[in-house]
Amino acid sequence: MKWLLSVFLLLPFAAYAAVVGKTVEYVADGVKMKGYMAYDDAIKGKRPGVLVVHEWWGLNDYARKRANMLAEAGYVALAVDMYGDGKIADHPKNAGELAGSVNKNPPLARTRFAAAQKFLDVQPMVKRGQIAALGYCFGGAVVLNMARAGEPLKGVVSYHGILATDVSVKPGDIKAKVRVFTGEADPMVPPEHIEAFKTEMSNARADWQLVSYPGVKHTFTNPEADVYAAKFNLPLKYDAHADHSSWAHTLDFLKSVLK
Repeated sequence: MKWLLSVFLLLPFAAYAAVVGKTVEYVADGVKMKGYMAYDDAIKGKRPGVLVVHEWWGLNDYARKRANMLAEAGYVALAVDMYGDGKIADHPKNAGELAGSVNKNPPLARTRFAAAQKFLDVQPMVKRGQIAALGYCFGGAVVLNMARAGEPLKGVVSYHGILATDVSVKPGDIKAKVRVFTGEADPMVPPEHIEAFKTEMSNARADWQLVSYPGVKHTFTNPEADVYAAKFNLPLKYDAHADHSSWAHTLDFLKSVLK
């Protein structure tokens, strides 16, 4: 009976462990940005932070879901707004325009990313300087470009992101450790881009790894990929194995680079 009482007394305290998610605002070069921050309020003390950069659709429920998953894993996560004022797209045409406005303006991309990084780094529950970044599709290219630019990140992870770049990096430029997860059947990441990326990372003497999943297509981590594929006739396909595998690798990676 005493043992049962002890268990019942502990249950209310366990119930307090919950992920808190909220919209946050910060400014990048005079533009209001609307991010989403998530953390486990049952964890006391400071912990590392992780930035999540959205797909070309913008900061939608999928980006928030990934931030929540990181919070459950013990991090303070900030889903980054790369478009300003929380803009999101509901059609590939609009998504392409929004993504293009950032991709064609590297200084703008860097300014907006850096503003989010600074916002997360100064949060009272975050360990200063212990920041990593994850990116999906459009966001995968963004985090790779931030690594190429020498941003002070402990690590970056790109999922089904574009690998091609016009940026030239020298040995020592890339400070962050780099991990890439891509699909072998992704038409947006052809074999020649993968080989060029491998050469680029090796020449830069970066700490990098690339995992290519056989038969896997673009947007393989997003369960909504099949919906988008059918609705807009896009070459997308969710793959549960690649999704779960890449996430497990990511959690191990974050544990190794964030203290």
